[in-house]
Amino acid sequence: MRILLVEDETDIAATVQYALEAAGFTVDHCLTGGDAERLAAGGQHELAILDIGLPDMSGLDLCRTLRRQRDLPVIFLTAQDGEIDRILGLELGADDYVTKPFSPRELVARVRVVLRRGQRQAGPVATSGGFEHDAEGRRIRYHGRLLDLTRYEYGLLAALLQRPGAVLSRAQLMDRVWGDALESGDRTVDTHVKTVRGKLREVRPDTDPIRTHRGLGYSIDIDGGGDAGAV
Repeated sequence: MRILLVEDETDIAATVQYALEAAGFTVDHCLTGGDAERLAAGGQHELAILDIGLPDMSGLDLCRTLRRQRDLPVIFLTAQDGEIDRILGLELGADDYVTKPFSPRELVARVRVVLRRGQRQAGPVATSGGFEHDAEGRRIRYHGRLLDLTRYEYGLLAALLQRPGAVLSRAQLMDRVWGDALESGDRTVDTHVKTVRGKLREVRPDTDPIRTHRGLGYSIDIDGGGDAGAV
C-alpha cells in the first residue's frame, strides 16, 4: 500500500519513512502542501500522514483539499497539544491524531488500524425513511440528494441508520464511529450531530430525523422524520 507523508522536518520524515517501509508500505514524501496536492491528484495513495505545521500552508487546509478530491484516510502529526487543534482535525474527517514526540512503531500500528477500518466488508444499499445508504460506497442520500459528509459525519449517520429508533449513547457512538481516536470526547459527538442536522435541513428544512434524548444519547426517526425544532 502507498502512503503519502507530508512532513517538512527531514529527520522526523526519514524516521517515519523508514518505519513504514520496514513494515511493507511504499512511502511518497513531500516537504510542502503544494507538492502533496500535486502528488495526491494521481489517486494512488491509500492513506495520508500530514504534519499540521507545514511551511506553505496548514495541514488542516491540506486535509480539506485532499478530502474534496476523494475520501482519503488522514492521520495528523503535530507538535501542538491544543484541544482546538484536535477538535478541528477530527471534525475535518481525520482518522487519527498523533502528537510529537511519538514512537514510530506506534504510528505504524495506528496506520494499520485506520487501513483495516477502511477495508471492512460493507453491506448493500438500504433504503428507508427517505435515506438511501450505500454502505459499500460509503454514501448516503437523503430524499434523493447525495449528502456531502466528512468521514465522521458519515460514520455517525450510518451508525444511527443501522438501528433506527434505538437510542445510542455518546459512548456507544464514540466506540462505533471514532474507534481509536482517543483524543476525542462527548463534545465531538454533539458537534457532529449538529453539523449532520444542518446538512439534512439543507435538503428538508421542515424535518429533523435525529432525536436528542437528554441524558441518554441520540436516535434517528425514519418514520415521521422528526420535529424540525428538535435540539
